Amino acid sequence: MLSLAISFFLTLFMLCGPAFGQAENKDLVAKGQYIFAVAGGCACHTKPKGQLHTGGRSFPIPFGTVYSTNMTQDDTTGLGKWTDQQIHDAMVKGIGRDGRNIVPAMPYEAYSGMAKEDLTALIAYLRTLKPLTQATPPLSSWAPFTRSLGIPLWLKLFGNFSKAPLKAPRSGSQRGRYLADHVAVCGDCHTPRNSLGVPDRAFYLAGASAKIGPFGEAVANITPDRETGIGDWKREDIADLLLTGTKPDLDNVQGLMLEVIQGTSHGYKDMTREDALAIADYLKSIPPVRNKVK
Repeated sequence: MLSLAISFFLTLFMLCGPAFGQAENKDLVAKGQYIFAVAGGCACHTKPKGQLHTGGRSFPIPFGTVYSTNMTQDDTTGLGKWTDQQIHDAMVKGIGRDGRNIVPAMPYEAYSGMAKEDLTALIAYLRTLKPLTQATPPLSSWAPFTRSLGIPLWLKLFGNFSKAPLKAPRSGSQRGRYLADHVAVCGDCHTPRNSLGVPDRAFYLAGASAKIGPFGEAVANITPDRETGIGDWKREDIADLLLTGTKPDLDNVQGLMLEVIQGTSHGYKDMTREDALAIADYLKSIPPVRNKVK
């Protein structure tokens, strides 16, 4: 009887095990797709009106120009032959598959604080991106030894890495802080940088003028300063903007903010209202900074 029972349970496991594994992976991919959406659809890796996720978008840096990479599963020009660990190290340590340093225009310092459960799910989702062939142009820099010497020195002097939690906060302003700083990476655009590309932390989320903003765009002050920021906005107003791109005066956002709201295949518009409100609560809790953006 014992052997019969063991045989029965082994047969049941063999029949149900694969289905359970497939369901578990499907849930993981769905979670990763959500993290991808809150990350603005990783819009930096899609050229305007270009093929989704194939990179090639140019970003000016103090020492030249860097191009975003192909994130699809293409074996020759994308992530197809990368291991999960290699993708992990690129996203949170800034180390490429070839062992070379990635230019910190890629916000791996911010992503270093992404919860391990979220990063694992995000990598699982990236594995589902249809392979498309498009090579990434090489780094263009007038400074010699940019990767081997310049980037390590920059990171040593100015780097700001975080310790990743196992799990992300589930609700409230703590979740809002987590999403704003380590998934949506709001500070990447809304915190001004100096001529060396170093964020001015005294102006955290206080916006930047067109003169120093990304791609020559002015970026709004999203601190709760009543005169120059969003101090008069209700939490619902902030959530509405994140989900629809509509301001309290019924004007619509444009430019880079519109890109991350619409996303690529997914974007801020796909986050839950609960998470949008959590980000709103966090933004209303940070110190106001007086900075009139022109």
